[in-house]
Amino acid sequence: MESHTEEVTECLQSAAACIATHRLTEALERLDQALSIDFENTEVVASLKYTNFWNDRHERVLALTDPFERGEYLLAQWAVFLGFVQRIGRPVEFVINAFRQHVFGQALEFYREVYRDAANRDADLLVRIARCYKGAGDYDRARRFLQAATAERPEDAEILAELADVLALVNETAPAKAFFREAFFVNAQKIEIARLESELIRRLVRAVEKRGIEGPALLEWIPVYGFLFGVLTVKRELRSIEFGRLKQSIYELERELRENTGEADLIRPRLINRYFWLIDHYVAVKESQGKVEEVLLKIRSVDANVYHQYNA
Repeated sequence: MESHTEEVTECLQSAAACIATHRLTEALERLDQALSIDFENTEVVASLKYTNFWNDRHERVLALTDPFERGEYLLAQWAVFLGFVQRIGRPVEFVINAFRQHVFGQALEFYREVYRDAANRDADLLVRIARCYKGAGDYDRARRFLQAATAERPEDAEILAELADVLALVNETAPAKAFFREAFFVNAQKIEIARLESELIRRLVRAVEKRGIEGPALLEWIPVYGFLFGVLTVKRELRSIEFGRLKQSIYELERELRENTGEADLIRPRLINRYFWLIDHYVAVKESQGKVEEVLLKIRSVDANVYHQYNA
């Protein structure tokens, strides 16, 4: 029995090596061999299902002629695959990691083909290449492409959040926190939480979800609780034009809340987050304590619990 177990393990490891280097047909042969040794082995059965899933998708990729469409299809199917894995249960992590190398490696080849031929290497393409590098575990290259994308679109919340995520993955915690806070301030609704992998943000997301917050409201509350929990607390000074825009944004949100013309569940946390930024600005420019107290009273009127946590 022990020798059979070793044989199955060897077959699985060999299959994973084949998968990581885009040899799915060989991987299926190794898995069939493992199944013939132990047809009840749950890891073998699950790995076969994973491989058949991607073998079917491989045929679809071959049917597409545009390299950009091929890359888009693969990344979209990765999200589908993760759901498929959860439905099967008891994930076989080392085989899943091999498929990560396979899928993101292939998608990268397609996007880089577009990159080589593109007259205009726009931020969207740079972000996609960065996602592939991140998916394959090459965080340094992912960071470089995201920094290039950020240079083109410095106020794109999605790009800022993905850059923050990569920085967190390489343990550059302070800049990661700063970019996450910036991203949620710019436009929380544009951030795709499912794409973010670092424990820094995943832990915060779980903490907010435990409070029963979900859906679009979750995105607005993340920076609020991130600040209250001492996670998203890295601050920067606002330029005068940014301060003006912040004040205008606060005024508009206050009016929407007062007149009940928007979605209150989203407006409240968004407004509170802007109040936090306003307080930070007042402290940075050494404004009077009275100004700070005025903002704190506004926070209390919007959400007394947040006010008490802030002052705890």
